[in-house]
Amino acid sequence: MPTAISHAAVAVAAGLAIAPRDVPNHFWPLAVACSIIADADAIGFSFNVPYGHFFGHRGFFHSPFFALLLSIFMTFIFFRDAEIFSKRWFFYFIFFFFLSASHGILDAFTNGGLGIALLSPFSNTRFFFPWTPITVSPIGIKAFLSEGGLMVLKSELLWIWIPSFLIAGILTFIRAIATRL
Repeated sequence: MPTAISHAAVAVAAGLAIAPRDVPNHFWPLAVACSIIADADAIGFSFNVPYGHFFGHRGFFHSPFFALLLSIFMTFIFFRDAEIFSKRWFFYFIFFFFLSASHGILDAFTNGGLGIALLSPFSNTRFFFPWTPITVSPIGIKAFLSEGGLMVLKSELLWIWIPSFLIAGILTFIRAIATRL
């Protein structure tokens, strides 16, 4: 899995690139939360939930179906001021969906683990993409603070951070030009 830092970087880059400038302040921590919350399933290791279990690490909580449920929850609970089915409401709903779904997608580009249950709850089959350039992050702070952790950060800088902020910069530039026209 990429680190929570990199999932959060994707959230910030996406928000900078496409969020309306007048989003409420609570938008930003919720965006970061949506991008990293799937890894809360790692707590299952402490409760002896097997890795390959439906609720195991990289299982249901890494699926687009969970992203859909989380997006509905976030939009209805935290953005009640947005009229249901308005343009703003759809922005929040779609943004939080794609941001939450990005977690499992990024994890499927890593080179370790058992794969991601992208079709959960309909199938617990785990998948990786054919190309897995992102070095998988070790679980646990001690393991992360090793030489392997530095390799993970280098990999994430190259494959997540630079592309995310490059795309965000290009979209921000295009947006600025479009508003001047």
